[in-house]
Amino acid sequence: MSLSSILVHLDGDERSKVRLKIAADLARAQGARLTGLFAQIAAPDPVGGAPEWSSAAYAQAAAASRDDFLAAASKLDAEWIDLGGGDESEIIERATDIARHFDLIVIEQHRTDDALTPPDFAERLIVDSGRPVLALPYAGEFKTIGKRAIFAWADSAPSARSLVEGVSLVAPRSEPLVLGLSHSTEPKALAAQKESLDRAVIHLAAHKICARAEQLALNDIGLMDALLTRAADHRADLLVIGAFGGGGYPLFSRGSGSRYMLRHMTLPVLFAH
Repeated sequence: MSLSSILVHLDGDERSKVRLKIAADLARAQGARLTGLFAQIAAPDPVGGAPEWSSAAYAQAAAASRDDFLAAASKLDAEWIDLGGGDESEIIERATDIARHFDLIVIEQHRTDDALTPPDFAERLIVDSGRPVLALPYAGEFKTIGKRAIFAWADSAPSARSLVEGVSLVAPRSEPLVLGLSHSTEPKALAAQKESLDRAVIHLAAHKICARAEQLALNDIGLMDALLTRAADHRADLLVIGAFGGGGYPLFSRGSGSRYMLRHMTLPVLFAH
């Protein structure tokens, strides 16, 4: 499976260049079309009684974003879109509508001091766009994505969705892990999980991906902390999880685990809902 169209969110922040480079590299590797969406919270400029006019600061930020995009997307089939500013709800609604038309959305984890992007921008895109969302931590550089991937498997519909969506980001000849998530230590439950894990590995093998299964012992440690710890031990460059699910592991069902991951992620995470 490969990606044909990628959307990357740009907001004029310096970190936009980091996710733009990653999105452009992915587009080149996959032969995909790249679209940059400039979307930031921006009140209209009331000067002249024309509220639809954007402020000079917004226009300057948009022009700089466009220049950066054109440079990064050189020789790619590419398009830059200016959302035109707006309040938090307008930005989320219009960005979500646009995002539904792409194979992958690339965004960044929200910073508490970020006044350009709505705080729940990532969550709403994950839940409402219907598309997989690759979220990048707001700090750090990421030279590779998908060479050392981890699939979180909770035997649920979101996990099944994420397994398929993650295939396109796994690098050739890599050996990802499929981690089974369960608090139960009952032999029958562990046996059932092992069977499910083995089938997930077989599924990936059908996509020419040689993965190995591992049951993650959670004990007293939280689910998401356990995933992040194992990802660090594995030196993972991608974590693939089902998000905000309606079944399976209870933390996914309530959404608290997904929100925790969005706040505490230390590596690129592909969320599928």
